[in-house]
Amino acid sequence: MSGFPGTFAFDEYGRPFIILRDQERQKRITGTDAIKTHIMAARQIASTLKTSLGPKGLDKIMVSSDGDVTVTNDGATILKLMEVEHEIAKLMVQLSQSQDDEIGDGTTGVVVLAGALLEQAEGLIDRGIHPIRIADGFELAAQCAIKQLDSIAEPFPVDPNNKEPLIQIAMTTLGSKIVNKCHRQMAEMAVDAVLNVADIEKKDVNFELIKIETKVGGRMEDSMLVKGVVVDKTMSHSQMPKVLKDVKLAILTCPFEPPKPKTKHKLDVTSAEDYRALREYEQEKFTQMVKQVKDAGATLAICQWGFDDEANHLLLQQELPAVRWVGGPEIELIAIATGGRIVPRFEELTPEKLGTAGLVREMAFGTSKDKMLVIEECKNSKAVTIFLRGGNAMIIAEAKRSIHDAICVVRSLVKDSRIVYGGGAAEISCSLAVAKEADQLSTLEQYAFRAFAVALESIPLALAENSGLHPIETLSELKASQVAEKKPTLGVDCMLTGESDMKQHNVVESLNSKKQQLLLATQLVKMILKIDDVRSKNDGSM
Repeated sequence: MSGFPGTFAFDEYGRPFIILRDQERQKRITGTDAIKTHIMAARQIASTLKTSLGPKGLDKIMVSSDGDVTVTNDGATILKLMEVEHEIAKLMVQLSQSQDDEIGDGTTGVVVLAGALLEQAEGLIDRGIHPIRIADGFELAAQCAIKQLDSIAEPFPVDPNNKEPLIQIAMTTLGSKIVNKCHRQMAEMAVDAVLNVADIEKKDVNFELIKIETKVGGRMEDSMLVKGVVVDKTMSHSQMPKVLKDVKLAILTCPFEPPKPKTKHKLDVTSAEDYRALREYEQEKFTQMVKQVKDAGATLAICQWGFDDEANHLLLQQELPAVRWVGGPEIELIAIATGGRIVPRFEELTPEKLGTAGLVREMAFGTSKDKMLVIEECKNSKAVTIFLRGGNAMIIAEAKRSIHDAICVVRSLVKDSRIVYGGGAAEISCSLAVAKEADQLSTLEQYAFRAFAVALESIPLALAENSGLHPIETLSELKASQVAEKKPTLGVDCMLTGESDMKQHNVVESLNSKKQQLLLATQLVKMILKIDDVRSKNDGSM
């Protein structure tokens, strides 16, 4: 019975009932009180993130319990690193995580929207509307908003020969990030990386083929895109050649060293001759291994496991350059890029299984002893590596997150090339559509519809506030002009250029991303509104 939260008892008619264990030590919130505390927790999370929305959004610094510092304005990262105790706050963290997994961008917006919806719901509950009616109303309103998104969406040309529009979009994504000083270069890297691995016919992008490598030191401008694989390893012996042309690679996952006698078998070495014989046998075996590799035509061995110094020395003598301790994912990438096969046993090594690369070179950095291997000019140039540099680990980590967002945005455009305009323009347009729909309704749900419309406005409001504009004035002007000019492209002019048309600024978002934001936020809010009873162990921590 220990796992059961109570005990069985029987009443006088023999009917069983359960008495809850530790009843006096449990904390219980029910009814509207429960919903109110949930809404408060969710709003706190949303208000924390609100200030990091948009191109003028502020960064957050997070210090973990062991003193690691992270500076970021990527919503999902902030929430992941925040140590939240409250159960609803944890749901908000998962919400931003699912947006990150699915789309990769819009992680801040989705949380701000969910917070705003809950804030509106609180007002409706106070007016005596049942939470379930509110949740249903929100659901209908979200459907209406998504219809509106579909109607204002525009097709977007994804053309590998004309990269400019895609680069502009990647630049928009990176605008709010720390990397915006070498803005254009980062955007070009992201677009090139995706187009290199994208299958435009199938509208598919294999993320596995894009690898992001980082190295501290140097300037951010030194970052580059390598059409090939960068491995954080060097040649196993310092005297091996640093640059190899027209390389044939043997990719091995078997240990490349003389056969060692296994210790569980007893081996008697009674005299010096025996020992010499054993040593000669080992050396002969190993020379034979090297010969097998060289006979297959390989000019570089890449090995998943290590080999000892003796083997290393012999390899140098036999003039077979080698790289050791290359991890599993890298080995796979090298195999894909060079068109080679991964060979598990020496006997299976044949010339057909070798990979080819035009150039393998070691890259050295500054005065540090750090070196990396670059495998370029591969026959299957699908695999690419984005190589980032920066002043310290923190900046590089943020650059990595930013470039990930940019890659995700370009990917979602390859998958579905319809777009809506950003800067709050799409939200205002949806908000107007939902409010208009509310006037057609005679049921209670119209209140939920209006609340949904107001909640949608929280995104442009936050954008205006973060940009130092007067939020309410800006919003009402934009709403008025969207209605008057019938232009769903008018949004918050964050850069204070005096031009509100987001089409001119190239501020666009993929339709998929916006839809996902609305759907996920609404789902979470529905779930929270349906909770009316919370039991938690009250061990003094509450």
